[in-house]
Amino acid sequence: MITAFSADGTEVRASDQGEGPIVLVLHAGLDDGSQWGEVAARLAPRFRVVRVHRRQYRLDLTPPSTIAQEVEDVLAVVAALGGGPVLLVGHSSGGVVALEAALASPAAFGGLVLYEPPVVVGTSLGGAATAAAQAAVARGRPGRALQIFLRDVVRLPPWQAGLIRLVLPFSPRLRALVPRQIDDLQAIDRSGRRLDAYGAVGAPTVLLGGGTSPAHLGERLDALAGVLPAAERVTLPGQGHGGHLRAPGQVARVIEEHALRVL
Repeated sequence: MITAFSADGTEVRASDQGEGPIVLVLHAGLDDGSQWGEVAARLAPRFRVVRVHRRQYRLDLTPPSTIAQEVEDVLAVVAALGGGPVLLVGHSSGGVVALEAALASPAAFGGLVLYEPPVVVGTSLGGAATAAAQAAVARGRPGRALQIFLRDVVRLPPWQAGLIRLVLPFSPRLRALVPRQIDDLQAIDRSGRRLDAYGAVGAPTVLLGGGTSPAHLGERLDALAGVLPAAERVTLPGQGHGGHLRAPGQVARVIEEHALRVL
């Protein structure tokens, strides 16, 4: 475990394993970085893998958090590691934070791997679903909020979103993270459409997608590919948004190959 202090004085925490060139991982929602453990274990023999516990999902901190604050956290960790350049890996909303961090400090990052970041391509990411999910949280109904998020934002099939909702009462930790996921969604909505700004991210970038992921995630990758000056699309056949869990070897291989090129 390593710690650093962000611009506002908040302690930033990150797991740290392996030795070598640095791979810095920003996890997706409803996680603390542990879901990337299998990928990290495969990379650790050759790389130093640092997984930031994003403040948006720190239950010991008062919510909500902004993307700007999370960017400051990332830069604080990079500084504590010696200032870079590192390979920055961002999954889902962690990929949005990664893009903003690359804009804020281009010299800190030798390259990026972005696994289906839900960048805004229209007027918002969640639209009316954001307000509906927030209202459900306010009424003390995290299961309903999660169902709305998965069905209307992630765009899972309704039966699948409903099934996951039924599991929630049996996982107190997941239940506690649901409001943070909705805060995360709102933070992305507040940032708005940033595609034009992302055109200034010059670091070589792998845009990673799953062959069976919801179609809109591929469309968002296509939009990024159209503006990033040094982007490459890579697809994981037979995998979706959770390839880091179901096919950690494949995901690790993509990261390793890009790290060897850019670090």
